[in-house]
Amino acid sequence: MSKRELKSEQGATTGLLAPDEPAPIEIVNPEGRAPILLVCDHASRFVPRALGGNLGLDEADLSRHIAYDIGIAEVSRALARRLDAPLVLSGFSRLVIDPNRTLGLPSSIPAESDGIAIPRNQDLSDAQREARAATFFRPYHAAVARMIEAKIATGQEPSFVSLHSFTPMIAGRQRPWQVGILWNEDPRLPVPLMEAFRARGLTVGDNEPYTGRDHHGYTVHSHAEPRGLVHALIELRQDLIDTPAGVAEMTDCVEGALGEAFAAAGVAVAA
Repeated sequence: MSKRELKSEQGATTGLLAPDEPAPIEIVNPEGRAPILLVCDHASRFVPRALGGNLGLDEADLSRHIAYDIGIAEVSRALARRLDAPLVLSGFSRLVIDPNRTLGLPSSIPAESDGIAIPRNQDLSDAQREARAATFFRPYHAAVARMIEAKIATGQEPSFVSLHSFTPMIAGRQRPWQVGILWNEDPRLPVPLMEAFRARGLTVGDNEPYTGRDHHGYTVHSHAEPRGLVHALIELRQDLIDTPAGVAEMTDCVEGALGEAFAAAGVAVAA
């Protein structure tokens, strides 16, 4: 199913997406030859008109980290080109529904984020929550699953890299890490990846500023772990990638670190 058909089907079913609004997913370089799949859960700050007045928030709030992961979409697209790897990006704000949270958790459709109340996320009915899941969450994860299966069908077992960014400060606390690697039980990629970033002089968090072991994050736990794929979640601090120069520098850094980590893990990623 094409993105246009998918959008039309979901919009007609739930009424949340107008014909002129973005699809819930964006796929970059779908024919990429490398046995890698990149995913970017929080790429977009888009809120559909049907949710009225940007969920009740002003433009300043929608430009903050509460709505999306600043800078990471640009890094992800650049990496997809450099690595010749397919990339799946979300096409909606995590305030609409968070694709990296299990449905039903309070953080799935947050009523509040970093001290900011989200007016149109208050007191939602089960039907309203389901409409958002059907329009945005499920199509995004169906696309990720299809891309994995497409790689497997060609005889490739793809390495799975999830890309995020985090704020330099939260709740008045400075975060010292420049890069964070989130992981659970499989050290094959995370451990050499942390070593590769540290060798580049960066301050690296091991399961910081979040942890990959609490299963609150959905994407890696539902797609990479059950299939036994080599995987890692990379978090980049947003003040390092909030300018074009920063994006270029950190893309170089991530590309180099991934190459070294794949080699150290004995994973062949050449197309």
